Amino acid sequence: MSAKSDIQQTPTFQASAKAYLDNTQLRRNIGHATHTIRDKRQKIVDEKPDWEALREAGNKIKQRTMRHLDRYLLQLEESVQRAGGTVHWARDAEEANRIIVDLVKQQQVEEVVKVKSITTDEIKLNKALAGEGIQALETDLAELIVQLAEDEPSHILVPAIHKNRAEIRELFKKKLNQKELSDRPEDLAEAARLYLRKKFLSAKVGISGANFAVAESGTISVVESEGNGRMCTTLPETLITVMGIEKLIPTWRDFEVFMQLLPRSATAERMNPYNSFWTGVTEGDGPQEFHLVLLDNGRTNVLGDEVGRQTLNCIRCSACLNVCPVYERTGGHAYNSVYPGPIGAILTPQLKGLEDDGVASLPYASSLCGACYEVCPVKINIPEVLVHLRGKIVDKKKRGAGLKNKMDEEHIGMKLMARAFKKRSRYERAQKIARVGQGFFERDGTISKLPGQLSGWTAMRDLKPIPKQTFREWWKERDNDE
Repeated sequence: MSAKSDIQQTPTFQASAKAYLDNTQLRRNIGHATHTIRDKRQKIVDEKPDWEALREAGNKIKQRTMRHLDRYLLQLEESVQRAGGTVHWARDAEEANRIIVDLVKQQQVEEVVKVKSITTDEIKLNKALAGEGIQALETDLAELIVQLAEDEPSHILVPAIHKNRAEIRELFKKKLNQKELSDRPEDLAEAARLYLRKKFLSAKVGISGANFAVAESGTISVVESEGNGRMCTTLPETLITVMGIEKLIPTWRDFEVFMQLLPRSATAERMNPYNSFWTGVTEGDGPQEFHLVLLDNGRTNVLGDEVGRQTLNCIRCSACLNVCPVYERTGGHAYNSVYPGPIGAILTPQLKGLEDDGVASLPYASSLCGACYEVCPVKINIPEVLVHLRGKIVDKKKRGAGLKNKMDEEHIGMKLMARAFKKRSRYERAQKIARVGQGFFERDGTISKLPGQLSGWTAMRDLKPIPKQTFREWWKERDNDE
């Protein structure tokens, strides 16, 4: 059996997207939500005359952090330990789950409460806990909706963006035993609040993610809008934070930049309603046992790629999802990853590798329009990384295909184009040949059908014919007339 067949292959983005494109209700839900968030974000960003300077500052801080990540991580470990916390290093998902499950089992509990859990979704922590008879309760409203529906998140910031109020009402009536319930947001939130409050008050263990960790002080930060994070990180006796190693910032002062960038880009707010910071443990105040699990899970491999490294600058605002025309039409489930949208299309392949055809399809889940780069608060050049990863995939296919690849029509076509583009005289000759050849396909001023592999271009769009006169030809004629 080949090595490739040993790997459990996920569906490609293209195959998954077809099913979701047929779901008109899902497209309406996502389209309405993303346009609403997008418009609100633009208004709040326009209030900041120094917005571009803030983006540049965020980019520079993150670049510096990634360059010296080894030093800052050791500084963070020392700071957390000095404050009374314990640091655990996890090379991969399996090791992280083993550490967390052992910590929870030591507390002899059957249930834990969770907040900001996308990193724990990445390592499938809930499944690992369930295997030991421990239930993990999601407390973010959207995460709770997804969990009760036995569904998967479809958005980084708004995991239940694919569901509307009527669907949530029916879910709560069934799962929370709410017989009389309207679909007003206030009533839905109140139903969730009543359900969760009992869980918060009885929880002995809380598990959180992290938005930021400060190397110099050992401070961990979670920003959110509902107050559930505050409950998870203060009420339980034991708090376990699971954090990707890239979430570091060097100094407390760096919050000056990121606490302006993140809320505006994420929730279109000047400041999140709840901003929680904790440093180690304090006797008689909050959790009396704090554990920080630092997760690698492929991140050091990303650091080794000079182009791809910028992906780790991400602060999980999800602004790129809200402007992406591809995500808007397919939703997050088509990506088959906890990280959907443009950022997921470059993060997942780098974390998981390109051996899985489904993962390797993600860099092609983009029109390369550049909208994601324009809104990214830390200036990640997502289109650049997408093209970079596509190049890696093509090179990998070349090595695997050998002679067969060299005879491939697309490969031959690209070689001929590269040869034509290298020399002006060849390029102009190719233009003249194409101008003559297009006569066989041009109808009423458009080209609506091309032969062979070129038919992919005209399957969904018409092409304009090559003009009868190029700019250079016009310019030369103009000079001659003068």
